[in-house]
Amino acid sequence: MKKFNELKALIASIEDDAVKFYEKGNSAAGTRVRTGLQKAKTLAQDLRNEVTAIKNKAK
Repeated sequence: MKKFNELKALIASIEDDAVKFYEKGNSAAGTRVRTGLQKAKTLAQDLRNEVTAIKNKAK
């Protein structure tokens, strides 16, 4: 559950920069959004692997 909460916190932290990029046209904020989304992608993959391992262990 720890990785899931980390993913939620990461997405929440990107929100302000997403607003700045889409509503105000701030290109630096867009770069921060892209960086954050790359981290989210990696974290999501780690979470998937953890869930699969726990699921397979239960069998």
